[in-house]
Amino acid sequence: MKKTIFEEMGGTYIRHGDYLIPCLILQEEEEQREIGVWGQRHLRYLKEYRKVVYVNLLTSGRLNDYLADIEEQAQERFERVVEQMKQEQGITEQLKAENQMEWIARMNNIQACAREIVDREIIFKV
Repeated sequence: MKKTIFEEMGGTYIRHGDYLIPCLILQEEEEQREIGVWGQRHLRYLKEYRKVVYVNLLTSGRLNDYLADIEEQAQERFERVVEQMKQEQGITEQLKAENQMEWIARMNNIQACAREIVDREIIFKV
């Protein structure tokens, strides 16, 4: 009897009644890395606009690592941009102590700008 492609590649079967079922073994996964907000947003983007990239990463088993890397890059970039903008605009702990509402308003503005920068540079770009 001629071997199937699966058998030629080293696969084996188990007989279960009248059926031959392939013995499939999943690769051991390394420790699952955390995927936060940035990774989830990028995942949504891939599923909606970059389906081929998404399917390739999913089927190769690299999706989780890829998204975790995106998460780390985006978070680092976000924090760096926020700090730079705080320094440029002169937002200090003294302002926070003297006028909390002004500090909150300015920080919200900075964080919104930083989110847009990270989205454009990392999240919605492949």
